[in-house]
Amino acid sequence: MLSLLRARGGRATASRRILLEVLFDSHDHRSVEELAAAVQSRAPDVHLSTIYRNLEELEELGVIAHTHLGHGPATYQLATSAHAHLLCERCGRRYEAPAELFAGLARAARQRYGFTIDPRHFAILGRCAECA
Repeated sequence: MLSLLRARGGRATASRRILLEVLFDSHDHRSVEELAAAVQSRAPDVHLSTIYRNLEELEELGVIAHTHLGHGPATYQLATSAHAHLLCERCGRRYEAPAELFAGLARAARQRYGFTIDPRHFAILGRCAECA
């Protein structure tokens, strides 16, 4: 991950390395608050503003991606593991879906509106089979 960061012109500061380690060790989406708690447990002197700034810069470099899962806070993950989401609005069950699932929607949006979508940044709300 550090090689990707450097290849895209980013610096590997101590706080950024810790943040990337936390994201790499995580197997789920993490909110800023969860990331801050994990980073600050390793390095208490890292301020929340530093974490926000690093998240913004890492996203601009394409190293991480954020996702809006329903009405909750934005969550973050490594861009290499980013995927699309389906979220049951009744029970909250979340399904990770391959981006290919949205290929038809992406194609239609591009053809009809000239718009390119990135399904990694949002969740499609609906109802799971158990709640339907």
